[in-house]
Amino acid sequence: MFEKLFLLVKNNAGKAVVDYPEIPEKYREAVLNEASSTIIEVLKGQMESGKLKDLVRNFQHPEIYRNPLVTSVVNKFANKLNKFYHIDPASALRIANSMMPPVVLELIKQSKSEQNKELALSTLLSKINGDRADLTGLVNKLMVAS
Repeated sequence: MFEKLFLLVKNNAGKAVVDYPEIPEKYREAVLNEASSTIIEVLKGQMESGKLKDLVRNFQHPEIYRNPLVTSVVNKFANKLNKFYHIDPASALRIANSMMPPVVLELIKQSKSEQNKELALSTLLSKINGDRADLTGLVNKLMVAS
């Protein structure tokens, strides 16, 4: 599942990484890994802080540029670009804003696809939760309630 997420990031943000001279070539693969881990961290943080209902709602109604989930992913990723790759804050935010919204939108689309069960929201959240619980029933119930 995490490999699928990395491929989704690479396919949707890989060109953006190459387009930014601020990202040295030797760090490009690491930046893509960082983008994947940022998405996982934000989703996990939402779950751990009791915002599962909000998370499910964001996946159901992805008004992408007003979606607080996307804003969290963009800001966290920009901070990582600045801190770990020494990209100035303004450039880091510009890069994050161009890379992450299309990736999150594609993740949301993939989570609804019947062909891609590995990225279904309930599967994704169960894996992020360390498979401690199957969240399918809860996620489905929240999707109906939203």
